[in-house]
Amino acid sequence: MERTLESLLYASRWLLAPIYLGLSIALLLLGIKFFQEAVHTLPLVLDMKEADLVLVTLSLVDMALVGGLMIMVMLSGYENFVSRIDIADGREKLSWLGKLDSGSLKQKVAASIVAISSIHLLKAFMNVQQISNDKLVWYVVIHLTFVLSALGMAVVDRMNSK
Repeated sequence: MERTLESLLYASRWLLAPIYLGLSIALLLLGIKFFQEAVHTLPLVLDMKEADLVLVTLSLVDMALVGGLMIMVMLSGYENFVSRIDIADGREKLSWLGKLDSGSLKQKVAASIVAISSIHLLKAFMNVQQISNDKLVWYVVIHLTFVLSALGMAVVDRMNSK
């Protein structure tokens, strides 16, 4: 009975596989949105103010960071929790694949969230005339919360490694 239960629990890790596949679909949707924004901006670029172009560029960078975060979570999460990804010899392999354990993944996700939050904060500062001070203060508070959380996780991981 115990062996059957343990086998069933272990096999249940495969329930994560469709979730990681779903992330690849979300990545495709993000790519569509990225190119929609780029194509939408192209005919307007000569008439845009520099600040508006910077805002669009920051949005594109933001989407690229989110896409990279999704790849990291999708591939290393699959490798850590479901099954090892076998890549044939001679095929291109990401240098970090197979090297990110759940602790390193957590730190990279936290750092990515801080970077994404930084871009959102920068976009808010670029639009400072149109954003109320209360809202701006909340943006800063939320960003600092992400920064402190990432630092806290790094300190705890460092303490655990010693």
